[in-house]
Amino acid sequence: MGRRLMLPELHLVASARPNLPKLAALWHALAEAPAFCRPVLVHTGQHHDAAMFAGHLEDLGLPAPEVSLGVSGGGHAALTGRAMLACEALWQGRRPALVVVPGDVDGTLAAALAARKLRIPVAHLEAGLRCGDRDMPEEINRRAVDAISDLLWAPDHATAARLLREGHAPEAVRAVGNSMIDTLLRRLPAARVRALPAGLLPGGYGVLTLHRPANVDSRPALAALLGAVAEAAHALPLAWPLHPRTAKRMAEFGLEMPPGILPLPPLGYLDFLSLLSRARLVATDSGGVQEEAAGLDVPCLTLRPSTERPVTLESGANQLVTPAGLPAAVARVLSGGWPPARPIPLWDAEVGARMVAHLRTTLAAAEPMLETA
Repeated sequence: MGRRLMLPELHLVASARPNLPKLAALWHALAEAPAFCRPVLVHTGQHHDAAMFAGHLEDLGLPAPEVSLGVSGGGHAALTGRAMLACEALWQGRRPALVVVPGDVDGTLAAALAARKLRIPVAHLEAGLRCGDRDMPEEINRRAVDAISDLLWAPDHATAARLLREGHAPEAVRAVGNSMIDTLLRRLPAARVRALPAGLLPGGYGVLTLHRPANVDSRPALAALLGAVAEAAHALPLAWPLHPRTAKRMAEFGLEMPPGILPLPPLGYLDFLSLLSRARLVATDSGGVQEEAAGLDVPCLTLRPSTERPVTLESGANQLVTPAGLPAAVARVLSGGWPPARPIPLWDAEVGARMVAHLRTTLAAAEPMLETA
């Protein structure tokens, strides 16, 4: 009988679709590096259908999750509580050396809490983001996850400096860069060979995405946005991949699709990247789309009063606009009043490698297990 070396497991927790491009950068960097751990993709289940999750795996070159917890549906407390219980049950029987949680969705908070209560170290991928709106669910989650994480991977130098000012240990904080941009740069060639939806020509349309509760869960707010969108579409046709949440609210409120809009179903990662990369502009309330637009130098009009990604404003890639100001902002872009954006340091294709370097240092003290063959 012989013995073989068992590498410590690293659990990468995905809950919702936006988590996947962030984790993909780390997953592929680990695959390219000499093995020092075994990555395991864990899916809590917050997004679980083909449109919102499964199709993205293939687009990103990710395997099917090795562990699926099947937790979906319900309000914030119910979803967080059930996901926390499921993660705890998993890790009581299968203990990883470290858990990586990306972003700021409810499943991210649940996994971080469950791991730390079991004394399992946690790395927060995309740490330190702050928009200042303490009523926003994502803001609550990201602050809580940062407070209990052992490794804090910030997307830029200013965000890392904020974490240090908040009192986090210097050895815990790393400005690794934006993992969404790492993935975008690697997958962009595959996206650009995809055909655009019928009727769209490169540079001849804008993209619209809306899903934030503050924008779509109130009939007056959503109606005002749709009115602004209709006016903006007089100047530039808008392609709108419709989020299920927004489609549901429009039906509940009896609101119709404005003229000048091309409604689209939720798109896979590569199809959306293809659409965005050839757009004249994007109007959005999504944090991830703000980042992707900056990486592509596509003018971004963010339909929110604040953003947790101020570096995109400082680079000139992004502007905050009110619904009433959207038509004028679109006209400004079309008139040539939008200068090229400045590159953002660390937003490159080496983000995954930086995370791997920090992980290697952290896990160096973990003894590999020996299994009897």
